[in-house]
Amino acid sequence: MAFGINRDELKSWKQSVENKEIAFLTHYWLDERFPGCNTVTKVGCSDINKLIEWGKQYDLKEEWIDYKEGYPHFDLFGKYEYEIMEKENLLEQLQRFRPVK
Repeated sequence: MAFGINRDELKSWKQSVENKEIAFLTHYWLDERFPGCNTVTKVGCSDINKLIEWGKQYDLKEEWIDYKEGYPHFDLFGKYEYEIMEKENLLEQLQRFRPVK
């Protein structure tokens, strides 16, 4: 379940994904399968080939793409989330939800 974001943020992310942009959206997320992870960053793009190529630079596998609700995306959390967001210069998205070193 996503929480901690507003409707406009979600709408903006969806629009960017539809426009074939690589789009990032971080929100609170709880799942007992992943203890210690309280956020997830969705990295989406409706151009699947573009999303696959983007993911390759971070060793993200094509089969990890989530196609839910017509917005293909990778779910980043834990170590991957921090490292990728740092490389993308987007740590401020994580800082909103937790202190980042």
